[in-house]
Amino acid sequence: MRIAFALLIIVHGLIHVLGFIKAFKIADVNQLSQSSSKSMGMLWLFVAILFLTSAVLYLLKKDWWFYIAIAAIAVSQILIIIYWKDAKFGSIANVIILIAAIIGFASVQFETSYKKDVASAMEKNPETNDVVTEKDLEYLPPIVQNYLHYVGVVGKPKVKNVKVVFEGEMRDKGKDWFKFTSEQYNFFEFPARLFFMKAKVKGLPTHGYHAYKNEEARMQIKVLSLFPVVQIDTPELFPAETVTFFNDLCLFAPAALIDDRIVWEPIDERSVKATFTNKGTSISAILHFNEKGQLVNFVSNDRIAIDQMKAFPFSTPASHYKNIGGYNLPTYGEAVWHYPDGEFVYGKFNLKSIAYNVNTQ
Repeated sequence: MRIAFALLIIVHGLIHVLGFIKAFKIADVNQLSQSSSKSMGMLWLFVAILFLTSAVLYLLKKDWWFYIAIAAIAVSQILIIIYWKDAKFGSIANVIILIAAIIGFASVQFETSYKKDVASAMEKNPETNDVVTEKDLEYLPPIVQNYLHYVGVVGKPKVKNVKVVFEGEMRDKGKDWFKFTSEQYNFFEFPARLFFMKAKVKGLPTHGYHAYKNEEARMQIKVLSLFPVVQIDTPELFPAETVTFFNDLCLFAPAALIDDRIVWEPIDERSVKATFTNKGTSISAILHFNEKGQLVNFVSNDRIAIDQMKAFPFSTPASHYKNIGGYNLPTYGEAVWHYPDGEFVYGKFNLKSIAYNVNTQ
């Protein structure tokens, strides 16, 4: 689809060269019956160059391709109106390219709001040279200490933030799976989770942004980055996203589990209850470990299902541990609702990359 659209722009641009050829009498152009001055011929050539440039930028995935395309469309349409008899059908291509350019602009604007939030959170993010020591682990339940030793956090820097990239599949209940890629930043000194997802749902580009920061949480999902299909910022979302934030911490930033905002209650040899408090909101989860010391499941009753605005048991079984940058981390996980009529897996996540204590986007 990307190549086909680029070809449309290229062909449309090359057609404009005919106006230049006609004006300078380089060759006979039977398709154009109206005469044209050399100055107008240069304008036709200029528009062609703009379209070809925008096509190259589009193929290179440069976010600003649409600025060039919109400029080309504006001048092109003026020329088409002037030479309407010969060029009127060029309006069809202009409309198609304009729609794509508007969608491209909206996509960049939507993602820019996410990037601005990340930049703002980074400004508040303290730098650290401290490392995790055995003393930091002393007050933790033995099973959690064992987990942190397995992950390999001792002797490594304390974690202030993490950047995680996933790809996978999601679905709503009763709907088909759709593929997605996501990028997120989590900050721990001043808790924040900023999650941006790109997907195609029924062939339509669909972007989603979950923002958890300060004392609020909001979720926006837009088709074509223009039409909101989900827009939630109700108070109930904050505790729900607090669960998600803490889930990320446990699985992908376990070095941050030494945080004194977490209260631990041992259950048995393979499980422990953790209660995390942020901005006066407390949520709890049961963490389940296997004999290797791996965290294999996270279960909480404090997360609401957005479509029903009601809390159901929520879990994230994790597996496929691998050594990534010196840390043993899960590379596959699922998001599961435990409804009264049975389990419903709504998300499958494959870890693509992870980085700690980042200071640039």
